[in-house]
Amino acid sequence: MPDTGYTPSAEELASIQEWFAAYDAHSAKRDVGRMADMAVFPLNLISDDAAGNGASAQWDRRQFVETMSHVMGEGSDDISFESVRTPVFLSPAMAVVFTDSTMTMDGRTQQLRYADILIKQDGTWAFQTMMQGGWGDNLR
Repeated sequence: MPDTGYTPSAEELASIQEWFAAYDAHSAKRDVGRMADMAVFPLNLISDDAAGNGASAQWDRRQFVETMSHVMGEGSDDISFESVRTPVFLSPAMAVVFTDSTMTMDGRTQQLRYADILIKQDGTWAFQTMMQGGWGDNLR
């Protein structure tokens, strides 16, 4: 069995934080196209629905852009995030990142908890799986 107890270097940890800083900057500007540029498609989504059942789906780039554009809206105010991220590296090219975040959009604040699976391709991180509760009804 392979050793899965990979310990990342300080530079690898910083690279994850830098990736999320760029992603959050695109999110704050509601630049969904640039957010999509940072993903690997098909993108896996895992959630639960209003009935408490697990749900999963795969989105292509078009579905991601359409859905995220609808969810994020077109308000004139920026979106801001204050996030604490805990990356768990499975290898130098795979990480599960747990996030506790406070999102402020159009003067409203919301607490978020989610996880992303990132993979590194050609030296660049990209998200491949998004996991967050409450999206399941949109995945069917």
